Amino acid sequence: MIDTKQRILDTAEQLFGAQGYDATSLRHIITEAGVNLAAIHYHFGSKEELLDELIVRRAGPVNERRIALLDQVEAESGAGPPALEKVLEALLVPMSEAADRNPEFVRLMGRMYAEGMMGAILQSHFQEVIARFVAAMRKALPELPEHELLWRIHFMTGAMAHTMCGPPDYTRVSSEPSPFRNRIARLIAFLSGGFRAPLPVGQADPEGTPPANPEVSQ
Repeated sequence: MIDTKQRILDTAEQLFGAQGYDATSLRHIITEAGVNLAAIHYHFGSKEELLDELIVRRAGPVNERRIALLDQVEAESGAGPPALEKVLEALLVPMSEAADRNPEFVRLMGRMYAEGMMGAILQSHFQEVIARFVAAMRKALPELPEHELLWRIHFMTGAMAHTMCGPPDYTRVSSEPSPFRNRIARLIAFLSGGFRAPLPVGQADPEGTPPANPEVSQ
């Protein structure tokens, strides 16, 4: 039998993903979960802390696997630059595995991105991952100017969010959903081409200020 805390988490994950964080009230959650308001206050304290624990339970294992895979990539490359495609695999494969296991979490993260909450979530739960992967990409692309690297990481975030959280594959005639892992090879090919693309014509200097804190999505 699922305990009360787990039932609240599962219900909140489904509702936040389906209708958004702001549009989901605690009363709606307790009604769907079949618990009382005191149970939410006892286990979580507030709606904000409930969301925080939702992120921790799903993103924690994903981030641990990302770091483990990146450690392996860097160990294999030794003193040389890591292969960009391997760095991207270490970043993307764990999320695709999680998406196939828990599609509700992917919908939740998509909602958080759409509602402008991703920045705060990244600050709280993804700082080590962001720092490690930005450093690895910097080593993999030593000729790319820093400002351009940060812009391309910024664009990568949008591609990741759309691929993982957006609509199904447009190229499929059937509406049958495809596993997220089937999209990863194409996404890696797309991103690696973008990272290696020539600098924009006439853009030897940065246009504006690059993102100060690159967002490695989800």
